[in-house]
Amino acid sequence: MTDIAARAGTLEKTELTLGFVPLVDAAPLVVAREKGFFAAEGLSVRLVREASWAALRDRVCSGVFDGGHMLAAIPVANAFALGGWRVPLVAPMALNLNGNAVTLSVSLWDELAAEDSSVRAGDLSVPRALVRLARHRRAAGRPLPRFGVVFPHSSHNYLLRYWLAAGGIDPDRDVRLEVVPPPQMIAYLTAGRIDGYCVGAPWSELAEAHGVGRIAALGHDIWNNTLDKVLGVTAAWAARRPATLRALLRALLRAGAWLDHPANRAEAAYWMARPEILHVPEAVVDRALRDVGDGTSGGLLFHRHAATFPWASRGLWTLSQMQRWGQVGAGVAPAAAASVYDSTIYRLAAADLGLPIPAVDFKRDGEHAEPWSAAAVDGGAIMLGADRFCDGRIFDPAQFDAYLAGFGIGKDVNSASAREAASS
Repeated sequence: MTDIAARAGTLEKTELTLGFVPLVDAAPLVVAREKGFFAAEGLSVRLVREASWAALRDRVCSGVFDGGHMLAAIPVANAFALGGWRVPLVAPMALNLNGNAVTLSVSLWDELAAEDSSVRAGDLSVPRALVRLARHRRAAGRPLPRFGVVFPHSSHNYLLRYWLAAGGIDPDRDVRLEVVPPPQMIAYLTAGRIDGYCVGAPWSELAEAHGVGRIAALGHDIWNNTLDKVLGVTAAWAARRPATLRALLRALLRAGAWLDHPANRAEAAYWMARPEILHVPEAVVDRALRDVGDGTSGGLLFHRHAATFPWASRGLWTLSQMQRWGQVGAGVAPAAAASVYDSTIYRLAAADLGLPIPAVDFKRDGEHAEPWSAAAVDGGAIMLGADRFCDGRIFDPAQFDAYLAGFGIGKDVNSASAREAASS
């Protein structure tokens, strides 16, 4: 019996269907299929392209898909029955860090530059100029700027809001936010239906290539090395198929490591640009993948700096933003948000491959402008990337109530649960 046949014999399921939305950060799934990493684990995987995150989530929750490329916030949202689903999801692995960008229409950029000649991409000068622009538009009876986000429960929504608020904008009063599926962002921008958006690659790069948009900030400028996408499966699926999940994670871990070799990025751009995946020019995908992130540059990371580790603390940060913007009430248990990023199977799969593994599931964010070293399970160290926020705040999961209080949210949150989660 071959090694592949032997492995397949231990798996609860060998034929899987995984969904993805056409974005560059779906690359680990595509690479795992094209480079044979799924097959090496005895898995036959069919990838299905979905137009929207809601459709993908629905198909995972209903069992049509075994899992998929998923917004990191969706499993947290499901933990609190947001969006109508009460099906618990887990995120046993992150797929990438970085990749998002805030893009403005050329006309809005020019209008902001007229307001303030010092406006430049990458810092808070843009939202600060937006404050004055919104004030002038309101006084003149003109429509307020409109921005697209890919989903209500997404890093895109929370990063855009965070950036706007850090510059003095009230995202619920001074601008208008609406949900637009990623592939439709450029059409909405070109038609004037929105003035800007926050989305993952390649849709910001393509807007610049077409001359209709200007990148105002990378997600990395707002929060260095922010978690963006995860592998999402239902908790019931993970419980019934632990060996299959472990094999799936091994394949995706190998794909992420392959992707973070600079020499492989051009080949990845070829696979991702094809009509059945992104259907955009290969040069645009190549631009999005050209920067192999070093932990400070903002380039897409698929493996380096523990990019794939499902930090439970980032579930707590997501909950903090859900509470900040009124999506979740103050009385929920923070531990429920942390629990969806479950590292149990990840740790087994990474150990199978001899990869370094963080010693803990929680970490502080906001303290490091450069790569830094954290403890690994073997007693050694693992390098992590920069993690600064654009407003200089520190997120300490063990001080969840204090973090919320910094945004003016009262202390009636269940802070004891947060501390218990962060110390476990």
